[in-house]
Order: sequence, then C-alpha cells, then structure tokens
Amino acid sequence: MLKHVVSWKVADAASPEGQEKIASIVAGLESLVGVVPSIRALSVGPTVVTSPDHWDLALIVDFDDEVGLEAYQVHPEHQKVGAFIRSQITAQASVDFLV
Repeated sequence: MLKHVVSWKVADAASPEGQEKIASIVAGLESLVGVVPSIRALSVGPTVVTSPDHWDLALIVDFDDEVGLEAYQVHPEHQKVGAFIRSQITAQASVDFLV
C-alpha cells in the first residue's frame, strides 16, 4: 500500500476567513471519495495544535500502489480540487511512502 501525505499552510488560518478556506478544502478533498476509483482510504483535517511550527491542514490518502496515485493525480475531479487548493494556500509539503 502507498500512503500519500500532504500538508498545507493557509494564509490567516486562525481567522474566520482562513477557517472557511480550510473547511472548503476539506469538503473538496472528501468529495473525491467514491469518485476517484483508486482511493482506498482518505483522511483530511485541520491541525488541533496551533503553533508556528505546525501546518494548518493535512491529508492522508491510501492507494494500492504508485499506479493508483498517478491515476488520482490526473483524475479530472482531483485536478479541480487541486486548482482550488493551490488558490487558497501559501505552502505545501508532501511525501509518499510504502507500508
């Protein structure tokens, strides 16, 4: 199994506007479950620890393999959600690993 982990920084994350951005990102990512066939499991949510060294939001998606990840990356619905996320964030970090 391949785990795809992404975290984001959102401008003004603690403000009401920042919280709305985060909620919209979460909803967009959750909407991919059942739409992108290669997703085996998806968890997404905002940090519960507010600290300068914490990221604001994280995603973990499970795929069978790299082929599943690649199918997810190019899926049209993921592309739409990804474009929205890129318009709302200030930084992104990701890692993919096998378990």
